[in-house]
Amino acid sequence: MSDELSMKCGLEIHVQVDTNSKLFCMCPTNYKDVEPNTNVCPVCMGHPGAKPMPPNKEAIDVAIMVAKMLDCEMVYDKDIYFQRKHYNYPDLPSGYQKTSVPIGVKGNFLGVEITEVHLEEDPGQYKPDLGTVDYNRSGTPLVEIVTEPDMKSPEEAREFLRQLMRLFRYIGHLRGEGTMRADTNISINYNGIQGKRVEVKNVNSIKGVFKVLKYEIIRQKNVLRRGGEIKMETRAFMEAQMITKSMRSKETADDYRHIPDPDIQPIVLDTNWVDVVKERMPETPIDKEKRFVEEYGIKEDDAKVLVSDLELADVFEKVVSHFGADAKSIALSVTWIRNELKRVLTYNKVDFVDSGLTTEQIVELIESIANKTISQKIGKKIIELMVENKGAKSPKQIIEEEGLTVVGDDSEIEQFCEEAIKNSAVAVEDYKSGNSKALNSIVGQVMKLTRGRAEPGKVVKILKSKLD
Repeated sequence: MSDELSMKCGLEIHVQVDTNSKLFCMCPTNYKDVEPNTNVCPVCMGHPGAKPMPPNKEAIDVAIMVAKMLDCEMVYDKDIYFQRKHYNYPDLPSGYQKTSVPIGVKGNFLGVEITEVHLEEDPGQYKPDLGTVDYNRSGTPLVEIVTEPDMKSPEEAREFLRQLMRLFRYIGHLRGEGTMRADTNISINYNGIQGKRVEVKNVNSIKGVFKVLKYEIIRQKNVLRRGGEIKMETRAFMEAQMITKSMRSKETADDYRHIPDPDIQPIVLDTNWVDVVKERMPETPIDKEKRFVEEYGIKEDDAKVLVSDLELADVFEKVVSHFGADAKSIALSVTWIRNELKRVLTYNKVDFVDSGLTTEQIVELIESIANKTISQKIGKKIIELMVENKGAKSPKQIIEEEGLTVVGDDSEIEQFCEEAIKNSAVAVEDYKSGNSKALNSIVGQVMKLTRGRAEPGKVVKILKSKLD
């Protein structure tokens, strides 16, 4: 009998809000840049009698923005209070974590239902291998997005997270995948046997979530195949070994003994507050993709690639604005930004924002190609050098230093063509015998002699005039 297997996955995704101060105190949130346990105060250290400040309004605004971008229903005119979520762990100085009730509910993103969006405080950083705790991070605001178990494969979960991180780049004010931690909930049905839900805690990358799901599918399938039972439990991801390990039986909400925090006044959202936040919201990637297709007449695939990197999309629009929105200029911009620039950025594993390049440099390069100062082949070489040297040199500097200007003099090209003909006797004979493809070999010789600086169309024309 063939195996029948299906899986369901839901995610609880935590991402830091990029605020200057913590959620309930004025301590700074740059915990990576300072000595351990220096960005702390009695509030974020949980000292007895230390009272939290009102919640950081900037963090609330970002949570509202996230909820709206995920098409959530906002929780209006109702007390949104912070709860104490109790559990004992060294990274929680007070013995509980402050977490809000939902700010937005019943959303949808890429066909995955969003259960809720809420705020909570980040715990400290505990290192069991060293036996140390750094509380600098404790109290940094987090937005948590909880999904329904609507993802049916590791690939679908990976794509969901990729698109969610892209959305966060558009929103701004969030620290993205570098601070992401995802609790991954998975259950499988194997040959009609339904396993219980397993949670894998604190997976800190998209790649990690994908690996966890792949591993858990195999592990749970093997348990059920042998007649065992999948226990409802919490597991840890052992990244070095790429496996998961049982931690404890799965907690329920009751295990955390949630109680409203009596020291924090509830917040109440109204339409005016949300409308003010909406006015600051950027265009979503999906909306931008649709606009690019409609406004610039480009293909959907091209638009999808361009908007995958917010800064790259901005560069495209600025370049089009510089050259004009006619079809020829747009096609040139798409070719050199969507194809060539994106190709080199991907190869070097860097986004445009981290590449060191500027929009002005891209305009300069495309202008050099458009006015035939350089050939397209040379343009590809220059864009590779620009990314390699992190924008330290402009296209004009590279062209001058490398001597890469186009050979524009017809008489000079003729000399190179004659030399190539002389050195390509077999190809010349094949061409004259009716093999038109043999001309490509001779063109290649000319391009080699000119170091790619001759215009291929002109080379073909001159060669044909000499050989036909």
